[in-house]
Amino acid sequence: MKLLSIAVPCYNSQDYMEHCINSLLAGGEDVEILIVDDGSMDDTANIADEYARKYPAIVKAIHQENGGHGEAVNTGIANASGLFFKVVDSDDWVEEEAYHKILAVLRELSGGKRTLDMLISNFVYEKQGAKHKKVMKYKGILPENQLFGWSEAKHFKKGHYILMHSVIYRTQLLRECGLTLPRHTFYVDNIFVYVPLPHVETMYYLNVDFYRYFIGREDQSVNEAVMIRRIDQQIKVNKIMIESVNLWGIMNSKQRKYMFNYLEIITIISTIMCIRSGTEENLEKKRELWKYIKEYDLRLFHRLRKGIMGRTMNLPGKSGRKISVAAYKISQKVIGFN
Repeated sequence: MKLLSIAVPCYNSQDYMEHCINSLLAGGEDVEILIVDDGSMDDTANIADEYARKYPAIVKAIHQENGGHGEAVNTGIANASGLFFKVVDSDDWVEEEAYHKILAVLRELSGGKRTLDMLISNFVYEKQGAKHKKVMKYKGILPENQLFGWSEAKHFKKGHYILMHSVIYRTQLLRECGLTLPRHTFYVDNIFVYVPLPHVETMYYLNVDFYRYFIGREDQSVNEAVMIRRIDQQIKVNKIMIESVNLWGIMNSKQRKYMFNYLEIITIISTIMCIRSGTEENLEKKRELWKYIKEYDLRLFHRLRKGIMGRTMNLPGKSGRKISVAAYKISQKVIGFN
């Protein structure tokens, strides 16, 4: 069995996937790199096959009909032989020194008495044109260099979240919690992180800048104009998150609060993208989303509306929408997502 399986979803990734894969090869034979070619129409498939031929003990190329990012992750989980599992997008990469530190920790904990469910590390926003690179750290929030549970975590500030780039999950946990991401849907990384969280009991935080998250391509899914065009998919993910986890059934108050705050920021993004589009069609989608939440879980609806951001997102009229956009700008700076 491998120590770590890394799924690399690839769709028409010929121009940048080699940089990603080369950074992952530094993990050696403890690591399994699953290159999932998601029906690419360029040279992605051939590049994947060449890596698999050159590094048969490390790389496996998997080819499938196009199903989107989520289906590629599903395929990665289904084919993983590693004790732990991570997703690295094909335009991103990892930092070698941090990589070796993470593998050393996973190796040590894999033989311990307590099972590790989730390892967390920092990630760096490699944003085009930015003079200063924003780093998502968890120092002061999570205990460092030790196994811990939710009760030992401190308060997460608004905009401070454990994202897909931060996490390595225990593979069997992902399978046992029944995680299945929807096909042909963007923004499923939020489901990937959120849905397994109620099953996570033990965590480990390593304060290293491991994952390099490239951001800035015009066609990137987190580009604001692209997000507005794909608002239906953002709302779909929002609803799946609501339906997949019963927040009121989570006993640990810190875990429940963290997950509520995560759901809140996703709902804010859905709401504000509808507002920023400026179309009556999308404003109606905003109203429909909030009506859905109210009918699905009235208690959750009131909790979301009660929050400062929730109240701001639903102020009436043009002046209300201007305030909403201003609030979004603040959250955008905190999150740095586009």
